[in-house]
Amino acid sequence: MPATAAIAAPSPAHPADPLWTRAILIGTPESVAGLAAHLSRLPGAPVPVGCLLAGPEAVREGVVATLGVPVLGSVEDLPKLHAAQPFTAAIVSIPGGMPAATLKLRAQLRQLHIAERTVPPLAEMLAVAGPTRPGGIAPAIDMVDLIGRTPYGIDRRAVARVIEGKRVLVTGAGGSIGSEICRIAATFRPAQLVLAERSENALFEIDRQIARRFPDLPRKALLHDITDAESTLRQFVGLRPQTIFHSAAHKHVPLMEDHPSHAVTNNLFGTKSVADAAMAVGAERFVMISSDKAVNPTSVMGATKRLAEMYVQHCNALARGRPGPTTSFTMVRFGNVLGSACSVLPIWSAQLAEGGPITVTDPRMTRYFMTIHEAATLVIQAGAIDAHDTSAGPQPTIFVLDMGEPIRILDLAQRFVALHGFEPRVAGLAGGQAASHVGGPALRLSGREIDILFTGARPGEKLFEELAYDAEGLLPTPYPGILALAASVRAEFDASAMVADLSAVRSGASPGPVIEMIRRHVPEMTRPG
Repeated sequence: MPATAAIAAPSPAHPADPLWTRAILIGTPESVAGLAAHLSRLPGAPVPVGCLLAGPEAVREGVVATLGVPVLGSVEDLPKLHAAQPFTAAIVSIPGGMPAATLKLRAQLRQLHIAERTVPPLAEMLAVAGPTRPGGIAPAIDMVDLIGRTPYGIDRRAVARVIEGKRVLVTGAGGSIGSEICRIAATFRPAQLVLAERSENALFEIDRQIARRFPDLPRKALLHDITDAESTLRQFVGLRPQTIFHSAAHKHVPLMEDHPSHAVTNNLFGTKSVADAAMAVGAERFVMISSDKAVNPTSVMGATKRLAEMYVQHCNALARGRPGPTTSFTMVRFGNVLGSACSVLPIWSAQLAEGGPITVTDPRMTRYFMTIHEAATLVIQAGAIDAHDTSAGPQPTIFVLDMGEPIRILDLAQRFVALHGFEPRVAGLAGGQAASHVGGPALRLSGREIDILFTGARPGEKLFEELAYDAEGLLPTPYPGILALAASVRAEFDASAMVADLSAVRSGASPGPVIEMIRRHVPEMTRPG
């Protein structure tokens, strides 16, 4: 259990309260022992009938005497024990490092109609305790626990070859992914870390963090707009970066539907500016962060990311044809990251702090999710793949992160509410339509219900995301969690024509010609659905 998702310990129970007539404790031997000791000192607290233990050595010889409550068995015994003498409530205290076990247990408790109360282990509460939001909502929850995903690791030796002792530059360094790339890259002791960002406040914050955590690391905070191609080239000539992680982009789908010129300028021409400068100064690696929304795009944002991918592939083809050391241009595609600025979690946290409701666009909508840290880790890992190393055959330039299975946004919202100790209640569509309960019997009214409302998909949004085109084959790479696309840029692609066409329309006042030109160069762009 994530410590920051803590619920206060149960309030003193009245002897006649039926909820606590047959309560059990569930957790590891260590967490159950601490919980039992705490309950024994709490006046009026429920007296548990016993405990169920979780973990690889849950029920072992000698553990019973140390717990203070009878050991009824392991969590696997829950259905059998409940059938013999039903439990009324479970007080759960499982460490945050066991997300799969926690999610499985929660589902089982709901299925058996056993009321659940959650108390994180004391050690975790002390490690991350902090101020709560208005209304007593904890400021964050464990992302791994929320999505039930085990993160991939990193091959530090391979990554060290492209970062350690190198001049590393990160664009969009103040953003969610860019700042995490900076923090991870700093651990590999680069010769210099350049933080390129056009937001003054965001740049100040990531520069402050790096200075505090890595005081001896040579670094430069570069307040810079990458869409200024001349200035970008001038900066690169002075800095001579060797490894470049290009994270800067406009990412918000509905906003870019209304501002297609900004999307083209930032996502395509900003990328062109950085890629051209990287090639001009002979950088060794250029890694661009792309998006699953570039696949069969339904939005301006996704289509402009696809345009950027095509231009970067064009740059890699040019670099391959040059004699001597050349720049390896690669791209990494992945889905949504939890906890990034303006993503669902900050929005839901604010809504929860106000007492709800939580909003979801459509009950059918699914997305691929991973944590910011895992996404940044795999992006850096992908940077270790040389697009010009043809020793094992032609090397792809687009890599796709293994996002696991898509998650239904409604399920994520319900889990989010439950992890904060509330009871999710699906209330239907916004605008006064009748409430309905999905996925089981109506939830009891306990005063802790949080409604989930459907608002309808926004302009440009897909119901289901894709990570690769149907015609593209996915190939393994040397690194777990990273796949490569066998297909490359279209044979008929003309980079010069694309740049000229979009340059001619992007400064116009009307969005229509811009969208029309985007569609001309990304013919696979479809309507959302």
